[in-house]
Amino acid sequence: MRNNVSKMILMKELKYRCKNCGTCCSEVPGTIEYPTYKRIPLYPNEADRLIEIAKKSNVSFKIIEDLVFPDEKNQKILVVTWRIRLDNNNKQCAFHIKNGCQVHDVKPLACRAYPLAIKQEDAFNFKISIDPLCKWVIENYDNLYNIDLEQIKKIFPREYIYAQEHLNRNKSIMLKLRELEKANKIKIFRKISNINFNKYLKQWERVEIRV
Repeated sequence: MRNNVSKMILMKELKYRCKNCGTCCSEVPGTIEYPTYKRIPLYPNEADRLIEIAKKSNVSFKIIEDLVFPDEKNQKILVVTWRIRLDNNNKQCAFHIKNGCQVHDVKPLACRAYPLAIKQEDAFNFKISIDPLCKWVIENYDNLYNIDLEQIKKIFPREYIYAQEHLNRNKSIMLKLRELEKANKIKIFRKISNINFNKYLKQWERVEIRV
C-alpha cells in the first residue's frame, strides 16, 4: 500500500524535461537483420518551410516520402507526409546543432510533440504513444509504464497539445482521402503486394495531400 501511495505522489510531481541529448534528431541504430530508422514526419507545408530555410542557410537538408497511398485510378502516389532523411555523415537532422535545433521556433509538429508520437494502428487510424528511445523516458520508464491518457496530459502538458494537433491533422487528411474516394476522384489500394507497391513507387508521380 505504501509503495502505491509513493508512486502516486511521484506521478503527480513527474514532469517531462528535455535533456537536449539529440536522440529525437538522430538515426536509430539497426542491424542488417533488423533494419530500422528514426521517423520524423513532415506535412507538406512543413517540408516547404524547412526546404526554404535550408536553401537560405546553405544546409544540406533532404526528405523522402513517408506515409503514402498508391492511387490506382490516377496512377499517382499520394503523399500524406514526408520524413527527414538522416543518412548523412552525422546520422542526424541537418538542423541539429550542439546546443539544440537551428529551427526551434518553426519546428514541425512531430518535433514539438516529442517524446509523444503518432503511432499508426492501421491504414487510416492513429493514436498517441511515447517514444521509448527518449533518454528522459528511459530514466523514468518504471513510472511511465502503463500510464493512461490523463497522466500523459499531466506529465507532457505542452507536448500533448502538439501531439493532439498532430493527431487531428492526420485525422483530417484521412477524412479528405475518404471524401475523395467517395467522390470517385481517387481509388486507394486496400491490398497490394510489396512487389507492385515498390514498382509504383518507382514509376508513379507524387501528389501531396494538403489540408
